[in-house]
Amino acid sequence: MYRVSGKQLLAVGLLSALAAAIIVSCAQRILDRKGVAIEPTAIADPSVATDEQNNIEVYRAASPGVVNITAKGYQETLFGLYPSQGSGSGSILDDHGHILTNYHVVQNARELEVQIENDKFSATVVGTDRDDDLAVIRADLPRGYKLTIVNRGKSSGLQVGQKVLAIGNPFGFQRTLTTGVISGLERPLYDPAAQHTINGLIQTDASINPGNSGGPLLNAKGEMIGINTAILSPNGQGGGSVGIGFAVPVDIANRVIPELVSKGYVSRPWLGVGSVPLSRNVALRLDLPINEGMIVTQIYRGGGAAAAGLRPAVVGRSFWGDAVLRELGDVILSIDGKKVASADDLQNALQDKRPGETVNVELLRQRNRVTVPVKLSERPPEER
Repeated sequence: MYRVSGKQLLAVGLLSALAAAIIVSCAQRILDRKGVAIEPTAIADPSVATDEQNNIEVYRAASPGVVNITAKGYQETLFGLYPSQGSGSGSILDDHGHILTNYHVVQNARELEVQIENDKFSATVVGTDRDDDLAVIRADLPRGYKLTIVNRGKSSGLQVGQKVLAIGNPFGFQRTLTTGVISGLERPLYDPAAQHTINGLIQTDASINPGNSGGPLLNAKGEMIGINTAILSPNGQGGGSVGIGFAVPVDIANRVIPELVSKGYVSRPWLGVGSVPLSRNVALRLDLPINEGMIVTQIYRGGGAAAAGLRPAVVGRSFWGDAVLRELGDVILSIDGKKVASADDLQNALQDKRPGETVNVELLRQRNRVTVPVKLSERPPEER
């Protein structure tokens, strides 16, 4: 019988340890900057669970995936630049550390920090979507860090009266839960960050306060159906909740997240014009046969409008320096049959289009209605 000596056993042990170390090292390289997804906590069927039990289970399942975001930057005042700091919330999207939040949470941030449960990490902006007030950031995680991913559902088919839960960090109180119902659907809300109206928002009476922005609005199954983004408050900006909050539908987020992660922006169509609404006073003064539309004030080189031959207005300056309309150019009346009377109308008319498509633009040109085909280009970086 072959006998193994002590030295041979020691050599075999050392070789095994060396091989294990090599395997672990290779595995760590593969998992570089990648976390490990934790199996989600089970949630009982809401139809058979008590409301209290459902609240507890949804919170236990989703709250570890909700992070606190601190954004540091500088604010310009009459006396110079001063450091500024804001906070918001976000939802972990995947085991790579991608986090979904609001654009206004990270807007103008020079430095980002995320807190995942009790741990803090630096983060960087991956992509932003000003139009929908959404952004994706990425936390700089150690290898193998365990993450809870917030499950995304769908916002189509929601009903007024449906139960919802909001998790976030209002006023810095980490992972706070509030509950309520869907109070309304398809709500429009003007967004000062994007300087346009966001349409189709979910309205809820679940308490949302400063610091909740970017956090998830969940259904009774623990699925994200919206991204909390704004409140109406009688005290203005920085005021507390009065039961009127708004969330961006998750279907919008599901549509734009792949582009935000892969390209850093959302590819949107661009007509290539600058425009202002036609006022009734101007229409009366010029005796125009219309009283609404968008006056073309600028044509951008390389855009579809320039190639199609659209004509801008001629604007001069008065003795006092005020802008004076010298000559009316084209006035946009509709795009593919959709009336255009405001900047929001113009954006909404292009919302379902893609760069490279051609649209029919109805114009008032020298008091005559004409229709001109315009090939849409991609919105340039300075317009995103």
